[in-house]
Amino acid sequence: MTQTLMQSDLPLDNHRQGKVRDVYDATTTDGQPVTLLIASDRLSAFDVVMPTGIPDKGRVLTQLSKFWFAKIGQELGDRLSHHLISTDANDIAGLDEAQRAALRGRVMLGRRCEVVPIECVARGYLAGSGWKEYQKTQSVCGVALPEGLQQCEKLPSPIFTPATKAEEGHDENISFERACELVGEELMTTLRDLTLTLYQLGHDHAAKHGIILADTKFEFGIPVDSESKQPILIDEAMTPDSSRFWPADDYEVGRDQSSFDKQYVRNHLQALVDAGQWGKEPPGPALPDDVVANTANKYRQAYEVLTGSALDD
Repeated sequence: MTQTLMQSDLPLDNHRQGKVRDVYDATTTDGQPVTLLIASDRLSAFDVVMPTGIPDKGRVLTQLSKFWFAKIGQELGDRLSHHLISTDANDIAGLDEAQRAALRGRVMLGRRCEVVPIECVARGYLAGSGWKEYQKTQSVCGVALPEGLQQCEKLPSPIFTPATKAEEGHDENISFERACELVGEELMTTLRDLTLTLYQLGHDHAAKHGIILADTKFEFGIPVDSESKQPILIDEAMTPDSSRFWPADDYEVGRDQSSFDKQYVRNHLQALVDAGQWGKEPPGPALPDDVVANTANKYRQAYEVLTGSALDD
């Protein structure tokens, strides 16, 4: 496995840092202004960034997003554009060779956009916060569901469940009507329809490769250089950080599922919480080598199964 990248420090403007990505205002070598997104190997669990990185995690997120953006362009290009311009670190102006080398495989140069402040979530199965809400209200984000559904059961049809984007802590699930109040009914109707279409595309592709895409979330933005004000897909697309991927051959209704994500980390941390050794507050505890290795392997496996290619190809 490669050395982890936990943070960046580049001579570029407007450096912002999220839980996983470092973001800069940058320019391409041919003079185009872009947003530079660098996927680090940081991992967040229980909304706390762990001090131990997961080798190659950022490369998996970037390369899998690149795969999905290409597929979306091929199949939905007449309906939806995306932000991705390049994933080549050599296209970034103002960096030296050492800086570019450290970024290879983990950068996206995208169109600059005004971000729509709504997480657009599609759910095809009843899991996570949706399952918890259903047990209390028999609905998810205001969407009424049939009685008697079990944990992780497939829904009669996929549903759209928006959430507000939190700068810190948890995003908050909201109803479609509330989302319309925040950003406008016409825009939210468009984003709902696009989200469900994207989910179906991802679900059908994953199913052909023995994987269930249980749910996923997308972000959209309005390009600052566009007069049409039509939303485009931004950030990442259908990665283990933004989605629940389950192996189809191990799927069983009524229980938690094994998954291609950071479940090894969650299980380890929950054991610490149950033992009173950590309280889900920063700083996070260092992760043991076996948890790191198992998690890295799960991310790589997700990429390789979904794309049919090795990460290093």
